[in-house]
Amino acid sequence: MAVDFSVGDFQRADDIAWILEHCRRIAVVGLSSKPTRASHGVSRAMLEWGYDIVPVNPLEKEVFGRESYPDLAAVPGEIDLVNVFRRSEDVPPIVEAAIAKGARALWLQLGVTHPSVQQARAAGLRVVVDRCLMVERQRLG
Repeated sequence: MAVDFSVGDFQRADDIAWILEHCRRIAVVGLSSKPTRASHGVSRAMLEWGYDIVPVNPLEKEVFGRESYPDLAAVPGEIDLVNVFRRSEDVPPIVEAAIAKGARALWLQLGVTHPSVQQARAAGLRVVVDRCLMVERQRLG
C-alpha cells in the first residue's frame, strides 16, 4: 500500500458518474433504522430513486422492511456498491470484505477516509471517499 494517500485521488468525477449509473444494488454498511441518522436519510433517497438498498448492520434486524445482514459476507447475491457509514478507523476490514465479496465499487460517506481504499482500487473497484452519495446523485440528476 502506498504511503502517500490523497483524498482527491478518490473523488474523481468519472468514478462518481460511473457508480451512479452502473451500481444499482447498494449494500449500506452501518445503515440505521433511526430516521435521524444520515445513513437512513441517504438510503431512503436512494430507494426512492430506484436503487436496491441492502442493510448491513449487526444491530438491526431490518430497515425499510428489508432484512439486515451482520456483515457483507452474509449478504446473498452480488453487490454492486458498498456504501460505508462507519468511522474511518473501521474501514480496513470493510475494504477487505468488499473485495472478497466481488463488489464493483466502494463509497465512503462524508468525513470517512482511509488509505486502505487503495487496496480496493488495486483490486479493480471504483472508489469514492469523503463524499455523500445522495448529494452527488442530486447534483448529477
